[in-house]
Amino acid sequence: MADVSSNILEVDNIEVVYGKSVTALSGLSLKVRKGSVVALLGANGAGKSTTLKAVTNVLPLEDGQVTAGAIRFSGESTHGVAPDRLVRKGMFHVMEGRRIFTDLTVEENLTTAGFALSGRASLGKEGYDLVYGYFPRLFERRNGLAGYLSGGEQQMLAIGRALIAQPSLILLDEPSLGLAPKLVEEIFSIISRINREQGVSMLLVEQNASMAFSVSHHGYIVENGKVMLDGPSQELTRNPVVRELYLGVHSDSESKRRSYR
Repeated sequence: MADVSSNILEVDNIEVVYGKSVTALSGLSLKVRKGSVVALLGANGAGKSTTLKAVTNVLPLEDGQVTAGAIRFSGESTHGVAPDRLVRKGMFHVMEGRRIFTDLTVEENLTTAGFALSGRASLGKEGYDLVYGYFPRLFERRNGLAGYLSGGEQQMLAIGRALIAQPSLILLDEPSLGLAPKLVEEIFSIISRINREQGVSMLLVEQNASMAFSVSHHGYIVENGKVMLDGPSQELTRNPVVRELYLGVHSDSESKRRSYR
């Protein structure tokens, strides 16, 4: 049956266990509307990256598994679907730490991502032009080895590889990690443009809450493997708890009245 839902991704009450003994997620649910950017925020170890890995079915590579709940992409269950098939269906995971091929050139890295188009489209000059349009620096370095790129350029290449695959949903894990503030602003500006101009939905895991809120439409706050708070990003930025714990803004009167475990 064709998907008539407004959600491109639905994560429904999932539980994730590592090594058959350690519970990483417990009853986590979230939704990504078509064409929207959703931010997933929380402290280290809260379960953010695990959520992305559960969605893309790469957990078995780390001795993890979804033991309860359901995940649907474009209205269809992802249960048992191999990660490479999900990529061909239009889901691309830009993992933490870039994960580019350092011994290949920039253009060869982009070419490898073109295999994700199998059965959907073909990789033509327009695919490269799209990437180089968003990331002119990659065009300048296209014949150089990716391993010699700066951290910011490698992040641009990681996102560029996702664009080559023509996804309908991109999962981004910590795109600001290890980057200078000026580069972070540039990367997030381009992320916002890609969403706006290409209509690509995004699920964004990010420690830089202010940047995440600046580009996202909706946000989820995760703690100990569960969603503790969610809502439109603009509303979350006005929430006193979010402002104090994630944005570093608080008033003395609010702090005196509030008690944290």
